[in-house]
Amino acid sequence: MDITRDQIDELNAVVKVAIAKDDYKEKVDSILKNYRKTANIPGFRKGHVPMGLVQKQYGKAVLVDEVNKLLQDALGKYLTEEKLDVLGNPLPKNQEEFDWDAEDFNFEFELGMAPKFEVKLKSKKAIPAYEIVADDAMIDNQIKTIQKQYGKISPQDTVTEDAEVTGAFLNEEAGIDHASTFEVATVKGKRNLDKFKEAKVGDVLTLKTKNLFKEPQDYRTALQKSDEEANELNAEVSFTITEINKREPADLDQELFDKLFGKDAVSSVTELKAKIKEDAERQFKQQSDQQLLNDVTERLIEETKFDLPAQFLQKWIQSTGEKPLTIEEAVEEYNRSEKGLRYQLIEGKIIEENKLQVTFEELKDYAKEMIKAQMMQFGQMNPEEKELDDIAARILGNQEEVKRLSEQLMNQKMLNFLKENANLKTKKVTFDEFVKEVYN
Repeated sequence: MDITRDQIDELNAVVKVAIAKDDYKEKVDSILKNYRKTANIPGFRKGHVPMGLVQKQYGKAVLVDEVNKLLQDALGKYLTEEKLDVLGNPLPKNQEEFDWDAEDFNFEFELGMAPKFEVKLKSKKAIPAYEIVADDAMIDNQIKTIQKQYGKISPQDTVTEDAEVTGAFLNEEAGIDHASTFEVATVKGKRNLDKFKEAKVGDVLTLKTKNLFKEPQDYRTALQKSDEEANELNAEVSFTITEINKREPADLDQELFDKLFGKDAVSSVTELKAKIKEDAERQFKQQSDQQLLNDVTERLIEETKFDLPAQFLQKWIQSTGEKPLTIEEAVEEYNRSEKGLRYQLIEGKIIEENKLQVTFEELKDYAKEMIKAQMMQFGQMNPEEKELDDIAARILGNQEEVKRLSEQLMNQKMLNFLKENANLKTKKVTFDEFVKEVYN
């Protein structure tokens, strides 16, 4: 057997594998002899079938199978020994008219080579690392929401501006038939508010969906429509009032604090505000970390320049999908996935050069920390080490869980590495400022 490589350019190569008769003959003959011993062919006793008949009936299939095994083993070994960093899998060339009746065989495979490039983590321009703070306005709004949620509800005879109404919106033609509860203060415009003023249970109000509420989310809650749909529809709906209430805000006292956080965990409004701020900023950190990862990823893709074997990858996509693709479809799929492939290569290089691989011990410790956090939620504050080890062993016996936890841990390691090594500039913002900068 002989294997050679023609390097077409830095990103493309062709590997040629020559398999001679001597490479496969002994194994093929051995398999056919075993077939002869066990073959059940009418007119012949078992073990006495003429070898020529066995050869005629099974020879070609055994030959093809054995040569393909030799070919795959040789090709895999060659790629490993030569330390060739390839993308996708080798693609066979010139298979349409292959002659299996020959004694010696020559195979050719196209290779797409991974590009050589350098990753510069210190980008030219600093990337914002958002630190989202819960400002006083947000904390005060959260406290008001809590007071409403835990407040006392008192029935009312008529609707007032500070009332909460329950009723059903109806317009069958527009596909609106939905019961809802909302505060009158969320209704937009004097004309709409005047219709609610002094209304009673049983009254039927006629309203237009366009410009009915102040906030976009209220349309979805009340009408099961987005604000764009409701305003474009501008349908006339009836609203039948079934209940009118006034919600008295709960007192900021120890009874409320204990309901929210457990007995004596919080004992003053000052401590309540500190707790709300701490909890909110913990949640914000997950959002800011994800945004940082997104921003660094985009910058690395933008600033790390290298070519890809595009034509090879397009052919590979065309031939390896769940269903055959046309070349046009393969090109379209390649264009969609190119950015992701580029980041996979960049990320792989960062991991390899900085030894960020996940070890089994790290994965085990990570699993135990997750288990411990979950147990704490159910009041088990000090689980024994053996119990944690046993649960972790069961989890890590599941390959799907191992894959999921490995990805989470690698993402965390990558995030920590980028925080230490990328060109970042901390930027303190409120949540509203963060949303405005990132999503608008």
